[in-house]
Amino acid sequence: MSDQAKDERAPEEIEANQASEARASGERAEGGVDGDYEALVRLLKENEELKDRALRVAAEMENLRRRTARDVHDARTYAVANFARDMLSVSDNLRRALDAIPTEAKASGDAGFKALIEGVDLTERAMLAALERHGVKKLAPEGEKFDPNFHQAMFEVSNPDVPAGTVVQVVQPGYSIGERVLRPAMVGVSKGGPKAAAAEAPVEPGPVNEQAEKDA
Repeated sequence: MSDQAKDERAPEEIEANQASEARASGERAEGGVDGDYEALVRLLKENEELKDRALRVAAEMENLRRRTARDVHDARTYAVANFARDMLSVSDNLRRALDAIPTEAKASGDAGFKALIEGVDLTERAMLAALERHGVKKLAPEGEKFDPNFHQAMFEVSNPDVPAGTVVQVVQPGYSIGERVLRPAMVGVSKGGPKAAAAEAPVEPGPVNEQAEKDA
């Protein structure tokens, strides 16, 4: 088309072409904004997913660390549990041997017999001390409140002078290691006495005496 033909176009046609070009340019710009917004939303969503995944992994690692630390602690604390339980029968036999010696024989003054008694007594104490160094503690709960977690009731004793449920006799001492029971203490428990006294309620503070504070 020649320049003269272009000049001869109606003004309406020129305006229509300009409007069409402007509209097309606006649509392209709008399409670009929409595309950028969708990309931003997608990136934000991916970022949230990655953050959530990282938090879950961190929580799992912390739980694993705690479980591992607990397992290591239990392994150190209770590694000798089976061995210690077997040694309790040896300690019991040493105590039975000492208890079986008549009082008259102990007082006889025989040097050899006295040395034998002292040797058995020292052996028992050394064994208990060795067990205690490895976390094994003796349970002799006479006078304490009966605890089914650590005590085994063998019989009941009528005694109105002590609260019901009190250990009044230890038939066989028990042993614990850490927070676990190696062997419960075999005990006799009182019955018929008064119930254990409830813990006293804390005393509530009274109203402030302003006059007394002024006098002070």
